[in-house]
Amino acid sequence: MDPLVAAIDQGTSSTRFLVFNAKTAELLSHHQVEVNQSYPKEGWVEEDPKEIMQSVYECIERTCEKLHQLNIDISNIKAVGVTNQRETTLVWDKETGEPLYNAIVWLDLRTQSTVERLINKTPGQNKNHLKHKTGLPISTYFSAVKLRWLLDNVEEVRQAVLSERAMFGTVDSWIIWCLTGGRNGGVHCTDVTNASRTMLFNIHTMDWDPELCRYFDVPMEILPKVRSSSEIYGWMKSSSLTGIPISGCLGDQSAALVGQMCFKEGQAKNTYGTGCFLLRNTGTKPVMSDHGLLTTVAYKMGKEEPVCYALEGSVAIAGAVVRWLKDNMGIVQSSSEIETLAAAAGSSYGCYFVPAFSGLYAPYWEPSARGIICGLTQFTNRNHLAFAALEAVCFQTREILEAMNQDSGIPLTMLQVDGGMTSNRLLMQLQADILCMSVVRPTMSETTALGAAMAAGAAEGVEVWNLSPDHLPHVTSEKYIPQINCDESEFRFARWKKAVQRAMNWETIEPCCSSNDHQQ
Repeated sequence: MDPLVAAIDQGTSSTRFLVFNAKTAELLSHHQVEVNQSYPKEGWVEEDPKEIMQSVYECIERTCEKLHQLNIDISNIKAVGVTNQRETTLVWDKETGEPLYNAIVWLDLRTQSTVERLINKTPGQNKNHLKHKTGLPISTYFSAVKLRWLLDNVEEVRQAVLSERAMFGTVDSWIIWCLTGGRNGGVHCTDVTNASRTMLFNIHTMDWDPELCRYFDVPMEILPKVRSSSEIYGWMKSSSLTGIPISGCLGDQSAALVGQMCFKEGQAKNTYGTGCFLLRNTGTKPVMSDHGLLTTVAYKMGKEEPVCYALEGSVAIAGAVVRWLKDNMGIVQSSSEIETLAAAAGSSYGCYFVPAFSGLYAPYWEPSARGIICGLTQFTNRNHLAFAALEAVCFQTREILEAMNQDSGIPLTMLQVDGGMTSNRLLMQLQADILCMSVVRPTMSETTALGAAMAAGAAEGVEVWNLSPDHLPHVTSEKYIPQINCDESEFRFARWKKAVQRAMNWETIEPCCSSNDHQQ
């Protein structure tokens, strides 16, 4: 039997565990568990760290049972990789192993006032003040401001820091620490891709930056050790996989870049998950954007391997808009139903939906924007709204693609896509139409997990997955070709931009009245 490699894919809305054949990249079995999000106040988004770990263990055990039913021996699993929602921030007690607060999710907006305060104290009130070191604007999106909020507002966190019991980590660190023993010798580490999303990491020196830590007033001793994306971090201490090395770690968008085999400079992929993330490999040099994109670490495939960088366009709300239509509005009963509704309309008939629920990310970085639906008439019904929601995902992708083309000077000629939403054929056709270019989707769309498995299987000491170009597996895919003329596409995109302008500068943090307790 060929060696197998597994991946834990802990995303914003669900956790998955997947097992791949290391020689063919074939997906043999997987299990998925939804993760609950809580919204304690307007703009706040939290998840329970213990529920996250429970979902990880459940996915591992269920997948092992499924493999058993397929007569596949789990002793063939040679390594486990971890990939995760990035930026989401946790602090826990290393002596009890207990989280000291819920995980503050990347989409969360409670730090808006912190961010405005930080920007106001920079020379020229410049949100890009730290970009030369971090590649990032000062934004609610990244971990440092969330950690700052925890240190300022949660007594248990403050006390744990004072008594040197606190550990900070993004979701990858929490998972690896728990799986490698937790309070009994758990390994406290992160990889370069996750570290590069904290605003505490210098993407040139490739380490935590004392000056950045001073700027956010974060004690360096609570930070995890930064490692490469592909090396043995530790061994599983519990579950059916005890003794198997954990040897790959990549933030989810970096993992998808690897899973799409974008190892050459200029190759790019767009992932449609809770948010939407377009990454373009820029090789071994960090490229700074002039058009609102982030400079981020793509991967570092081993201790001695060079680091590769990427330009990233980040959109906060993609799949999350479907979840909103389902959970908040009751417009659809299941996520798959949106395709049927939208297809029944065939057009949004002039209705535009800007889902700026967490402000706007790239290319605007405007935290004060809020969601808006405009162009409504008495003719508009829920089908048109469903169509407008799908179009919104495509328009946002076009905005970040245009920014990417301007920054790199070499326009993309087709778009490689992946992620949960790509199973929606109407969305993929709309995307091709709105971009006026072909959209290519791999038949096996679990590229994020595949990337983490590749990193784990290729690690020194495991070496069951060969990443050299001539050994990369052939991937089958389907292609969507534009079916409308570009003039119509341009007209619709211009209208979209008009709608975006109307969504701007909506929520300012100046409290207007005393009852406004959500303006913390």
